[in-house]
Amino acid sequence: MSASKYLLPVVMTVSLFLGACASSKDQSAASGQADQPDQISSPYTDNIGGATNEVSGGAGYDAAVAAERALSTNIVYFDFDQSTVKAEYQSVIDNFARFLSANPSVKVRLEGHADERGTREYNIGLGEHRANAVQSALRAQGVSAAQISVISYGEERPAAQGHDESAYGQNRRVQIIRQ
Repeated sequence: MSASKYLLPVVMTVSLFLGACASSKDQSAASGQADQPDQISSPYTDNIGGATNEVSGGAGYDAAVAAERALSTNIVYFDFDQSTVKAEYQSVIDNFARFLSANPSVKVRLEGHADERGTREYNIGLGEHRANAVQSALRAQGVSAAQISVISYGEERPAAQGHDESAYGQNRRVQIIRQ
């Protein structure tokens, strides 16, 4: 038996398949549809003109979007020379505690920072105290110690340059970094 006997049906099948793919692409281009990934969104009513978007991403998608939004704030700021978590940042800790408890394989790194006032050694210690305060708050809500690591950069990685209270306030922080 010759190879050409089997080659012709294979070539014809591939040609038909490619022709069918090309014609469906031509049809979507003719109808004004571009090749775009499926867009996922949740149903909502647009207040501008009252239009309704009915493309549904489902409850799982909505929950994932809500979780990402809740975790978008990942910085806890501190008062001068303090390592006590202020009440206004409790929601940041609560959001991460819920997320980490629901996802035991996820880990975070707590990076402690200080402003430039004080010695390098003192600021390293203060950054560590701040990171440990956030760790304690997370652990109090049931987050596993294995999910959390702590590091202090002291004054070495400022978020803001400057020698005024505005810059100092931005530098006195703990950043929660997902790993």
